[in-house]
Amino acid sequence: MKKSVLQILFLLSLLVLFPACKVKYSFTGASISPEVKTISIHYLKNTAALVKPTLSQQLTDELRNRFTSQTSLTPVNANGDFDISGEITNYSTSPVAIQGNQTAAMNRLTVSINIRFVNKFDEKQNYETSFSRYVDYPSSQSLSSVEAQIIEEIIGYLVDDVFNKTAVNW
Repeated sequence: MKKSVLQILFLLSLLVLFPACKVKYSFTGASISPEVKTISIHYLKNTAALVKPTLSQQLTDELRNRFTSQTSLTPVNANGDFDISGEITNYSTSPVAIQGNQTAAMNRLTVSINIRFVNKFDEKQNYETSFSRYVDYPSSQSLSSVEAQIIEEIIGYLVDDVFNKTAVNW
């Protein structure tokens, strides 16, 4: 009995001693400071040599969707507490897994982006980083037959990378 009373007193003293400590929890793993209220995500221009016309809009929309659905940040057009900008720097296919007869068994679609992130409340978190993701597909299939599915998968990976670096601090 005496031991449980001491434990309760210890826990209560912790609550009294640390009332100013504030931690924001989230089921998404995001650890965003409570003072951050808004986010601006600018349209990601496509500066790659090979341009997929819808890629910029798809990638920008998915980034916006991720931050609005998995954080409490309010989207604004400009001057957000978090500000994300960047461009698509590479969109290319290349052969991989060369067979003995000098033909490719697999092809690879690669998408690279360059992202600039500004946190108005903590400059130490600012960054400019390149992210690159790829998906391999059988060379027996044409890119046009698998492109939509592969692009969706690559965008998912890239959005995960940006979200994790920005909001989860990975």
